[in-house]
Amino acid sequence: MKKSFAERYKAIYDKMLARWQYASEGVWADHRDTLKVNVLKTINLTVRTFMSSDLQNKAGALTYQTLLALVPILALLFAIGRGFGFGNMLQDELLRYFPSQHKALEMAFKFVDSTLAQASEGIFVGVGIVFLLWTIISLLSNVEEMFNQVWNVKVDRSMTRKLVDYLAICIILPVLMICSGGIQIFMSSAIQRFLPYDFLSPVLSLLFDFMSVVFAWLFFAGAYMLIPNAKVKFSNAIIAGVLAGTAFQLLQWVFLSGQMYVSKYNAIYGSFSFLPLLLIWMQFSWLICLAGALVCHAAQNISMYSYSRHVRDISPAYAREVCVAVLSVILKRFRDEQRPINSSQLSELYKIPWRLSVESVDRLIRCGLLIRVMPTPEMKETDGQAAVQPAMSLEHYTLAEVISRFETTGEDDFVDSFPSAFPKVVAEMERVRAAVQSAASSTLVQDL
Repeated sequence: MKKSFAERYKAIYDKMLARWQYASEGVWADHRDTLKVNVLKTINLTVRTFMSSDLQNKAGALTYQTLLALVPILALLFAIGRGFGFGNMLQDELLRYFPSQHKALEMAFKFVDSTLAQASEGIFVGVGIVFLLWTIISLLSNVEEMFNQVWNVKVDRSMTRKLVDYLAICIILPVLMICSGGIQIFMSSAIQRFLPYDFLSPVLSLLFDFMSVVFAWLFFAGAYMLIPNAKVKFSNAIIAGVLAGTAFQLLQWVFLSGQMYVSKYNAIYGSFSFLPLLLIWMQFSWLICLAGALVCHAAQNISMYSYSRHVRDISPAYAREVCVAVLSVILKRFRDEQRPINSSQLSELYKIPWRLSVESVDRLIRCGLLIRVMPTPEMKETDGQAAVQPAMSLEHYTLAEVISRFETTGEDDFVDSFPSAFPKVVAEMERVRAAVQSAASSTLVQDL
């Protein structure tokens, strides 16, 4: 018997609804370690974070800071490039890397020449150099802060490390650009010398275009690995780098193909027609960069968000049992003189859902049962988290004491009228409390 249209429509609707529910929530209860499940979890977490992290405003803030730092950055790059005699090659490489921003770069080059001339004359030499370096370091520091927010890192680099790392980036970047351009020119001339030019011209053009895409992939992958103050796996960084680099190249192509519409802006903005295009391009570029950071974070931390619905709806009794189990593990490690661990390491070593591990450790700290310890050179902590250790001697950790801490930690007796208004209820509560305390076990937690 054939189904009616309404029945077929309902069947299709139910099937699509079931798939949507699985993709949005049910996938986190699927613990199969397969490529399909992991990709779906990565996309789910990326979209969730993208919708809740306000990337548009962050990209706008970075666009404004980049516009302020554009001339100082180019001035430093050209000062280094001209010092090695490669100023013209550096300029050609910038025009080749950003073909859709020729007008903006040409005007920026004029500002750079003026800036370098002013910074190298008179008593303002030191002030000019300090201003250039401060502007660049400030921009890179803000980029690091944005990446750390994506990775939920609370600990920033020290100022000394920032100075060393950021100056290394500013010095190495022009050298890499010059080398990459020189390698391409050398390879092109060497291959064409020994092989037919007419036959290989399209092939070489395609090959060098692909090399520029590969450089974009490696650039974004390196940024995702080096900028955040966290340990990022190369496999996750290269996946995000490929996606962000490809999106960036597509953005370049869109802006280059849309140059025919610049005439419309000329009628409105005149000689400043390049400015709105530059701002839009910067906005989208930073949005692509931050979105790639979200993908990298999601790919590396999908295990942290497993059982998210279960942890959110956990019962008080089961949450208390998990806390006691976590406390027992930490006490045993302390008794056996093992290295202290943090909540992320606890989750990884003992296969506890990350969110549940973090919440259990935080609750034990609030109850005064654990304390955070400062890392030593022998204890290299990850993700900006401090390790935890017992807050008192092990013989004080009885089940009765632990359960009492769970039950009594927090605000109580803050309604002044309650004892006088309900004396019988207060007396009954005291009787019940005494019964619970007397029934609690005196077993040491470390012996569980």
